[in-house]
Amino acid sequence: MSYDENESKFMRKAKENPFVPIGMAGFFAIVGYRLLKMKSRGDTKMSVHLIHMRVAAQGFVVGAMTIGVVYSMYRDYFAKPKEEQKAVGHK
Repeated sequence: MSYDENESKFMRKAKENPFVPIGMAGFFAIVGYRLLKMKSRGDTKMSVHLIHMRVAAQGFVVGAMTIGVVYSMYRDYFAKPKEEQKAVGHK
């Protein structure tokens, strides 16, 4: 596997699948927001607040992964065959 040595593995993977960094950013944003909101949680138990935070963060990551898989499938099975048909038509 050859790639530019100056380019990190994360950046290379992010270019291949842009939904990975989106999922990570959303995860950290949700966790950060919920940690800040912890002060004003009222009568809610700490365990319930943490469970809600975990479910929200996991839901965002799973949603980003699902959209990423659907995007990859679209790119591999719908976009590429159209490009291949155009290339065959030009020959």
